[in-house]
Amino acid sequence: MGISAVIFDFNGVLIDDETVHFSLFQEVLAQERVFITERDYHEKYLGYDDRGCFDAALRDAGQSADRARLDDLIARKAKRYVEVAEEGLVFFPAAAEILRAISARWPVAINSGALRPEIEYALRRLDCRDCVAAIVSAEDTDQCKPHPAGYLLALEALRLQFGADLDAISCLVIEDSTAGIQSARGAGMRAVGVATTYPPDQLRQAGADDVVESLARFTPEWINRRFG
Repeated sequence: MGISAVIFDFNGVLIDDETVHFSLFQEVLAQERVFITERDYHEKYLGYDDRGCFDAALRDAGQSADRARLDDLIARKAKRYVEVAEEGLVFFPAAAEILRAISARWPVAINSGALRPEIEYALRRLDCRDCVAAIVSAEDTDQCKPHPAGYLLALEALRLQFGADLDAISCLVIEDSTAGIQSARGAGMRAVGVATTYPPDQLRQAGADDVVESLARFTPEWINRRFG
């Protein structure tokens, strides 16, 4: 079966800001007397959205995490992200070109644990907001990756626009994390890993159908050769 839609993760795939998110998580958590290392982040928390990351880190540190406290931490991190973003976002090479080329061939959605304003802001900076038919963000589900909820919501959004006969197996996902690959496969979709955050062997072990070394390789021609 060929491909009928493409769903992108966001952080670590289109925008090179995983290190920014780690630094901001580390900064805000340190204000709560919780200290995490980069290894902690990659091994335990990277697949989570903001709420899931703060909740897990606080619980691992033996602290309580009610909704009000988590909302405050998320708001503080979001404020700092805006400050960093205004200084300049770093996009992966060819991010805009790849989005435009793929959206000209297939419907495109984004499923990310990032906040919607962060995604919208970055897409406007790329001048690619019109390339994306649907966005599923952290605000849309309480279940973060590796749970498949986000990709199932993206499928539902695409079906509303492009037809109820769109099958999960005809959706191709591109992800940079093992949790993201597991999430896509759990939703019944095919998945390609981009080796910007995890090495290729870990992405394959998580269930990736294939791996590319950079986003620039994820072209319509490559997709047709591999999945056509």
